[in-house]
Amino acid sequence: QVRLEESGGGLVQAGGSLRLSCAASGRTFSSLVMGWFRQAPGKEREFVAVLSRSGGNSYYADSVKGRFTISRDNAKSTVYLQMNSLKPEDTAVYYCAADRTISSRLPLLDRQYEYWGQGTQVTVSS
Repeated sequence: QVRLEESGGGLVQAGGSLRLSCAASGRTFSSLVMGWFRQAPGKEREFVAVLSRSGGNSYYADSVKGRFTISRDNAKSTVYLQMNSLKPEDTAVYYCAADRTISSRLPLLDRQYEYWGQGTQVTVSS
C-alpha cells in the first residue's frame, strides 16, 4: 500500500508561481512512476505531468509544457510540481498519483495509476 499526501496549494495571482509537493510512504519510492493530475470544477480529471522512476524521463500536457516542471527526490520520497507563469485556467484541485507497473511507456491515463493523494487546491486569480 502507498500513501500519498500533497501540499503546497494555495491562492496566487496570474503570472505567479507555486510548488506542489507530494510525499509518499509505504513502498520503496524509487519503484514508483509518479504523475500529477488536476480537476477543475465541472470538468473531468486531466493529466498534467509524469516522471519516470529514475527521474530521467518526463512528459507534460501541452497546456502546461514550458511552464510546469515535475521532479523527484527519491531520498525524500517526494515528487514536486513547480508551476510558473500560472494562468486562471490552471485553477483546479491537483492530485499526485503513483504507478508501480513496469512498462516501457509512461502512464498518461488516470486509470493506469493505482494510488492517489487527497488533492490540494490551486486557485489562480486574474
